[in-house]
Amino acid sequence: MTHNRIRYAAGSDIGRSRTKNEDSVYASEHLLAIADGMGGHGHGDVASAAAIEALSAVDGGAPPEDLITTLESGVREAARRLSELAEHDPTLERMGTTITAMLWDGESRFAVAHVGDSRAYMLRDGGLYQITRDHTLVQSLVDDGHMSPDQAAKHPNRSLLLRALETSGLADPDLSLRDAHPGDRYLLCSDGLTAVLEPETLHQVLTAIDEPAEAVRRLIELANEGGGPDNITCIVADVAFDNQNGDGPQPTP
Repeated sequence: MTHNRIRYAAGSDIGRSRTKNEDSVYASEHLLAIADGMGGHGHGDVASAAAIEALSAVDGGAPPEDLITTLESGVREAARRLSELAEHDPTLERMGTTITAMLWDGESRFAVAHVGDSRAYMLRDGGLYQITRDHTLVQSLVDDGHMSPDQAAKHPNRSLLLRALETSGLADPDLSLRDAHPGDRYLLCSDGLTAVLEPETLHQVLTAIDEPAEAVRRLIELANEGGGPDNITCIVADVAFDNQNGDGPQPTP
């Protein structure tokens, strides 16, 4: 049987308007994860780092047989960790974070877990598809037919979340299992990227630049050129044959 691997790169940048980076990222040959701490709730950097640290525990050696159950348990552990931190330090009570993660079986499948408005995209056969749904007020209005996608993109409250990991300890992630094909490219990113760059720009960069690390650098550069109003974090990962590998786990606080 032919084994596939993922070839990946991750990057994070403070942007041009923020005083600290409240995003966290983890990338390895089995687990890709992005967390965007909720700055409006305070201590977003603590929340995102704690969530990624807890979730990274599922990246232990051989991939599990039940990808969805394993990834869901990791997200629930991340939520429990936020609750635990707030119990010990009341100043952390209002912190929260998004989380978007993919767990790879090393063969042909990904499990996806998603809470918030960070995103995952798939580039396949020349087409770019958003494979997560934003848990925001404006997205719910779009879904209900009360607002167009263009109006949502420009709405002043477009970042108002309806769902996130918070210190309640509860977790309600969207979960799915997806088939992956050799040649697929995946992008995970915080909204500091997608609030600035249109899908057409994402598509152009992801199709024009072969190396994941260079694609990550270019996406961050373009978001900063567009004003960099928020922290910018992204992972680019390619499904490749097993002679093309990543460079080892890359946790970024």
